[in-house]
Amino acid sequence: MKLDILAFGAHPDDVELGAGATIAKEVSLGKKVGIVDLTRGELGTRGTADLRDVEAKNSAKILGVSVRENLRFADGFFVNDKAHQLEVIKMIRKYQPEIVLCNAVDDRHIDHGKGSKLVSDACFLSGLRKIETTLNDDVQTAWRPKLVYHYMQWKDDKPDFVVNVSGFIPTKVEAIKAFASQFYDPNSVEPETPITSKTFFDSLDYRAQDLGRLIGVQHGEGFTVERYLGVNTLADLM
Repeated sequence: MKLDILAFGAHPDDVELGAGATIAKEVSLGKKVGIVDLTRGELGTRGTADLRDVEAKNSAKILGVSVRENLRFADGFFVNDKAHQLEVIKMIRKYQPEIVLCNAVDDRHIDHGKGSKLVSDACFLSGLRKIETTLNDDVQTAWRPKLVYHYMQWKDDKPDFVVNVSGFIPTKVEAIKAFASQFYDPNSVEPETPITSKTFFDSLDYRAQDLGRLIGVQHGEGFTVERYLGVNTLADLM
């Protein structure tokens, strides 16, 4: 299955938090989108890996993505080496996306930055035909995505561009809430974390409103780029 967009996250819920509204919008426009989680989030303070597997499937249905896979790398301990790069390359070649979304380049959780670099490197290496990979005993064809974008996460970095996601924040929030073990639950007896407060979802909306304000719309999601953005005419800009 060829996808238009393939979004990677170090943990289940990373993609939803960083780019959930953008993905929901792209799906509504007829784009085929997939998600690949690098780990099962087994080191998370709340919940279990098995529970998060179920939550990830439910969230994927809400967003309307075509496929969601998990590479089952070691949460907290995966590295950017040949073995891990080859597994990511297999996913890129399997789905042949034009655009790849991945974690923030620098962030509070160490896996986010590691995941960002790992996926970015794999996107380049995936285009080298002398790197041979097989999937289900079939030799894969080299494929390099045209564009790699990094979604914003915990740190309030300055985006290189903002996507107008007005009207899609409710879908994003619903997809995030599918990960019920990770967010606010007044009945939970598990430890509190930075994302379990009652006001956490307010902060998501505030950020989206602020980014939207900067481009003259109701809500926005920000991304950073690895190379200069190109436009054909000045009219291409909002």
